[in-house]
Amino acid sequence: MIAVDWGTSSARAYRLAPDGGVLERCEGAGGILRVPDGGFPAALTAMVGDWLAAGETRVLLSGMVGSRQGWQEAPYLACPAGLEDLAGAVVPVPFTGASVRLVPGLSAEDPAGTPEVMRGEEVQVFGALAGGTADALLCLPGSHAKWVRVEHGRIAGFTTHMTGEAFAALGGHTILGRMMTGPAQVGPAFEAGVARAADEGGLLHHLFGTRALGLFGRLAPEDAASYLSGLLIGHEVASAMTQPALVHLVGSGPLMALYGRAIALRGGEAVVGDPDAAARGLALIAERTEWM
Repeated sequence: MIAVDWGTSSARAYRLAPDGGVLERCEGAGGILRVPDGGFPAALTAMVGDWLAAGETRVLLSGMVGSRQGWQEAPYLACPAGLEDLAGAVVPVPFTGASVRLVPGLSAEDPAGTPEVMRGEEVQVFGALAGGTADALLCLPGSHAKWVRVEHGRIAGFTTHMTGEAFAALGGHTILGRMMTGPAQVGPAFEAGVARAADEGGLLHHLFGTRALGLFGRLAPEDAASYLSGLLIGHEVASAMTQPALVHLVGSGPLMALYGRAIALRGGEAVVGDPDAAARGLALIAERTEWM
């Protein structure tokens, strides 16, 4: 089987064994924004054509490829939702030479009734918990970080935080960016930002404090990005992890270390999951999917 985690800016494809193990993989910058109108069949062939030629006949896709901007919209399922629900709601799309299905995303509401949505992360969640954990709290760092509650083996709800995008916007389009000369990394400046997030005053006040600390020589330019990252992630963690908890981190890259440290500083424990959680999640859904 072929599994594809196809997002806005990139795509990861896996050729899977019958037991769900990864036989081959490919990754590129071929996100849905790079695909012209009507071009998804050709884009899929370009991505996994060799595997199709080798005899693969089933393809399961997840992520923004199932959005209104993607190949075809796969309507959101409302939480709570489990593997059986996702498998029962896959959407077939026309493709010559193979059976292609889209996994739907999930929707929820926060306590105030404001909608929440995800596409692709639900597959990663189930892949990360493939060992059988029935109740868990997961964090998926990124431009729009997700915090997901799993109860009785089903996704019960989740929240989204635009932390990564806010960091990029602040660094690239505000006066704070002018004082940054180094990357964001775990260290004393990052930890100071996380600690500051626990103080009174709110995020907007704390953000200007970043500038003032630099003006008075109390925050070096090479430490400014780390401090700002700690401040933003610290506010996110404080909001999403309301009490110390075990948090399953799902993803890859430098954000994993930053989130892990922030969670620990807030009294929690972070456990890093399989970076190929999407492949495992798609395999689990495929096992439950009617392909005919």
